[in-house]
Amino acid sequence: MKKLKHTNYCKRLGGFLSKLLFTVIISLMLVACEKDIDIELPDAERKIVVEGSIEPNQPPFIILTKTEGYFDPVDINSLKKSFVHDAKVTVSNGTTSVELTEICTDNLDTALLPTIAELIGVSLADVKTFGFCLYTTIDQNIFGEVGKNYSLKVEVDGEVLTSTTSIPEPVIMDNYWYQDQPGYSNYGYLWFMINDPEPLGTAYRIYTQRLGKDDRFIPANGSVFEDKFFNGLSFEAFVWRGQEVNSSKPDDIGELRSYFKQGDTIAIKFCTIDQPHFQFWSSFEIAAFNNGNPFAAPATIQTNINGGLGVWGGYGVSYDTIVAVD
Repeated sequence: MKKLKHTNYCKRLGGFLSKLLFTVIISLMLVACEKDIDIELPDAERKIVVEGSIEPNQPPFIILTKTEGYFDPVDINSLKKSFVHDAKVTVSNGTTSVELTEICTDNLDTALLPTIAELIGVSLADVKTFGFCLYTTIDQNIFGEVGKNYSLKVEVDGEVLTSTTSIPEPVIMDNYWYQDQPGYSNYGYLWFMINDPEPLGTAYRIYTQRLGKDDRFIPANGSVFEDKFFNGLSFEAFVWRGQEVNSSKPDDIGELRSYFKQGDTIAIKFCTIDQPHFQFWSSFEIAAFNNGNPFAAPATIQTNINGGLGVWGGYGVSYDTIVAVD
């Protein structure tokens, strides 16, 4: 019996060694077949990116940056260098044309920074620590008016970029209310009901701000929608709370980050936007949502800037405030 056991053990050991040797040989063959391949990636064409908007009774603002190479380092210095300076930026409403003035927040009185942060739609902390350069004006002849079209022209380094947007008539929500999400007793969504007007093609963007908690109006998660499926109808839906990018606040990183909390005072900024403006933000949010998802189809961000990238968009704005009580 002992001899038989020894023989079986040797057979098993021999089989294991044979498999191991086979694996090693195959691995060596694969390594021997490897070949270093150098791929020369052409430098991507640098393009100017526009981020601009105009609202009723507010001045236009434009931020100009240049795209960076895919493998270029990304840090605070490179981001600051991406701003485009000394451009000729002109906005016209059809009767009045105004050349905008470039200002940089690093050179402004700190008392003005909250206004600038609200105007350009970034957090006050980012404005204070990073610094932004933008083009705007104090000429009230070019401040936003409902129902008007606004053309943009950017001239810099021999390039000319153009775009046109409008400020649509604001659509007022029929009702807002807060409702606990099933399974939670103190957390839920902001709900709304809207009576969508004719004709087809009306589009919207919604922002919220928790008074005492948020520094500014923040776009909701999934902030834009259109009336493709409810044109001319009453429509009811809810809003996911948006968060500041890279926020480290506990309520912005936990499982409840998309909810409002009972007792929150919620200010709402509800905007009507035209279709080219909508297409930009819709494609942008789809791309942001799919970022890092290996199974998602590539998304192309649409632009309404001729000769560049980005967006020039008008907002028809209405405001409301509610207290989150179920």
